[in-house]
Amino acid sequence: MDKIRVGIVGYGNIGRGIEKAIQQSSGFELTAILTRRSPDELTTNSPSALKLHVDDALSLKGKVDVMILCGGSATDLPVQGPMFAENFITVDSYDTHAKIPEYFDAMNAASKKAGIVSLISAGWDPGLFSMNRVLAEAVLPHGSGCTFWGKGVSQGHSDAIRRIDGVEAGIQYTIPVATAVEKARKGEGELLTTRDKHLRECFVVAREGSDREEIENKIKSMPHYFADYNTVVHFISKDEFDENHTGMSHGGFVIHSGKINGSRQTMEFSLNLYNNAEFTANVMIAFARAAYRYHQEGRTGALTVLDIPIAYLSEKPDDELRKNLL
Repeated sequence: MDKIRVGIVGYGNIGRGIEKAIQQSSGFELTAILTRRSPDELTTNSPSALKLHVDDALSLKGKVDVMILCGGSATDLPVQGPMFAENFITVDSYDTHAKIPEYFDAMNAASKKAGIVSLISAGWDPGLFSMNRVLAEAVLPHGSGCTFWGKGVSQGHSDAIRRIDGVEAGIQYTIPVATAVEKARKGEGELLTTRDKHLRECFVVAREGSDREEIENKIKSMPHYFADYNTVVHFISKDEFDENHTGMSHGGFVIHSGKINGSRQTMEFSLNLYNNAEFTANVMIAFARAAYRYHQEGRTGALTVLDIPIAYLSEKPDDELRKNLL
């Protein structure tokens, strides 16, 4: 198969992770990097890739096979997603769980209109964790499941903090509550509320003259991100932020416990990530391969990770997968 030509939309942590993932893959080539900044300001590790402003994206029609959208879910993807899906095969990691049905409908309408494929929410949660939740529920239908995230940096939640007026820098750590994890493993997960399972801890650098109380209230009351959780906000200096809060570790686990003929069975899937952004980027690259294959088969409209046969993610041929991994 010819190499899949990729465009990266947004050159932040995820975008740079996509670039690295492509460099490690024989099946892709990076054609272009699109940014809202001045393209001349970008310093990349791909000298052959075009550097363009997002407003010039249409000049890449016929030159890019898959656009990988690396913007944030709070404000970027709801606008960029349908816009790009009208012209390109797209893959994104949209992660506002409560709004996925709404976002799916918008992407489905745009990509069906264009007669191409868009694949949404291809990260690790939503994404790999979603696949494992469905698998566990199918295998153990008489049971309950819980998902725990952390301890680690949530990119989406950190991005949402940084969008608040008066915030110069911000990061959010998701921390599982240990007693809740043990209850889930004992099959008592259905008794846990959202607030029971996690603490959200935020470290914020406020701009000089900004109202810290207002910033804290906006964070704690933010729907879909913080309102349903016990949230702690710390205001710190920029020096302290740069020294202690620039890492990208994360992880989590899906626990599903059920009974078969009275005997308890437990399924668990976990991730321990040194660099959240780079891992997410590798997930997106695998699903970009799958989206491109679906498009070649004539499929149109939006897809999620739940629609993709697992073999479509691999660069290896089916006979090799059967021989070595089945």
